[in-house]
Amino acid sequence: MASLPMPNAPVVHPRGLTIGEAARHLGVAPATIRYYENEGLTLSRPDRDGRNRRRYFEGDMAWLAGLTMLRGSGMTIRQMREYVDLYRSSDDLHELLALLEKHREEAALRLRAVHGHVEALDRKIQGYREQLSLDTRGVPEAESP
Repeated sequence: MASLPMPNAPVVHPRGLTIGEAARHLGVAPATIRYYENEGLTLSRPDRDGRNRRRYFEGDMAWLAGLTMLRGSGMTIRQMREYVDLYRSSDDLHELLALLEKHREEAALRLRAVHGHVEALDRKIQGYREQLSLDTRGVPEAESP
């Protein structure tokens, strides 16, 4: 099975990336990558160099980017673990598809709620701008909560 797609995949040096380099490319802290490893969310433990430092290669980065995307979209660690377990144990893509479709629906609901909050903020900001505009022309302030 292919891992989740990684947008703008970094060019990985033949020696791999250090955990710090990998984290920078993914936009996460090195502790996040270690946490994913400790929680069993990575497909395998990373290779180590001669000084016992983790090295991440293209396959590792693609998988970690997929985990980062799932977490960034609001998937819980428990749900991520379920995804990884299904990925490892199932040749049936229907279960993986169902899990991702359900998560996408939940993420879309959260996104719509956030859009509603942003619209409310826009209205509030506009109200304050109008109030300030009136204030600078010597017109009494309007009350607004």
